[in-house]
Amino acid sequence: MERTGDDYFDSEEFKNLLEDYEEAVNTGQSVLMDADDLTDIADYYHFIGEFELADEAIERALSLNSGATSPLVYKIREALDEESVEEAEALLEQILDKNDPEYAYMQAEILIAQNKIEEADRFLRDHFMAVDPDEYQDFVLDVANIYIDYGVHDKAYEWLMRSPGNNSAEFKEMMGRVMFCLGNFKDSQRIFNELLDKNPYSATYWNALANAQFMDEDYGESITSSEYAIAIDPTDAESLLTKANGLYRLNNYEEALKYYQRYEELMPGNDFSELQQGVCLLYLGKFKESLEHLKKAEKLTYDGSPYQMQVYQELVFTYSALRMLDKAMACIDKTTEIDCDHNEMEVLRGHVLLENEKVKEAEQAFKKAIAGSDSSPRILLRIIVSLYDNKFLDATYAMFRMFFKIVGKDYNDGYSYLALCCWDLGKSDEFMKYLHEAVERNPQEARIVLAGLFPEGMEPADYVRYMTERLKS
Repeated sequence: MERTGDDYFDSEEFKNLLEDYEEAVNTGQSVLMDADDLTDIADYYHFIGEFELADEAIERALSLNSGATSPLVYKIREALDEESVEEAEALLEQILDKNDPEYAYMQAEILIAQNKIEEADRFLRDHFMAVDPDEYQDFVLDVANIYIDYGVHDKAYEWLMRSPGNNSAEFKEMMGRVMFCLGNFKDSQRIFNELLDKNPYSATYWNALANAQFMDEDYGESITSSEYAIAIDPTDAESLLTKANGLYRLNNYEEALKYYQRYEELMPGNDFSELQQGVCLLYLGKFKESLEHLKKAEKLTYDGSPYQMQVYQELVFTYSALRMLDKAMACIDKTTEIDCDHNEMEVLRGHVLLENEKVKEAEQAFKKAIAGSDSSPRILLRIIVSLYDNKFLDATYAMFRMFFKIVGKDYNDGYSYLALCCWDLGKSDEFMKYLHEAVERNPQEARIVLAGLFPEGMEPADYVRYMTERLKS
């Protein structure tokens, strides 16, 4: 039995249930279980990716009780995943107990799956009016959970707010996750800290806190929280990944690599872990080792993967570092059939050509990107940064001065790069001017671009004061 991180699936109760089921199936005995237990088993198999075994368990449940709610709900959600609304509606009508709350929830889910959010919400509010007062809290949590599952977090928050004063761990955890998904990372951290005060041995809560801290760019605290989760469960893949990501953001690539490797041992065969190992090795200057992992990532990636484009981009950088220009260009060419920003890929083409001293060819690629993007400020900025990275400092300085005249006073990106360019050119007064602009306009960019000039861990808000004193001495 695989460990899942789910409290129920990892419990002794479920372990015994699964063992009884598998023994009956393997020995050809009749499976004498109720529909809810068989659906739980199907959910477990689905969770670990054993979809055929999941379907078998559901069919056994329906063979014992064709109108049972839980297995039909399972099949309705399968149909919705496959965007088969008609099938979902037909399965819904097979539910015998029309008074079961799940019947109403499924009606709403079918509407939500069709993006009829307001219609679904009106239906749920109308149904809420008829709910027994003793069941208000359960109904609110169930509806909020449905919205969370479908990524409609504003509605989830609205429903949770219909239950003021609920101090249960379930309610708080749900609110903490909704706050996270709405981008309210401080509130999410506060809630999970409250939960940890009462249950300090929950790896789930430590992971949630670590993720909120990571998104709030508090990478040191995120690493610490993930370490607590790892101490509780050294085989928890999520906490290993969170720690790896935190170390990566702090440019500690050697340690990050170790944790990406541990993560991959637990979760093999995914493009992300191979990609991140490759990137860490690339930053460590181990180009041949990096290439091995990135080639594996390329084989594992797929259309629609959120990491597909980055795999090709990092392959381009690695081939370029190995002075294998033809292979770098071939990787860029592979992206022409992928749904992505092709102007950005032309900027990358120009960057690699420039890196390999193909100045005229790089100029043509940059011109193509500018024309294709209708002189997008984002594309122009990427080109200027490429010039900086390739040590064309005077050209970078001149183009930045022109760039900020074009984009106007309300454009907040790029000042950190101009400040860095001025630093390299020895233009101290202008460096201080643009450092101040960078910190005021875009502190996140300032942290990423300028951190190397300041003591480790210093906040961008302190950059100007520190550098003023440093330049005086």
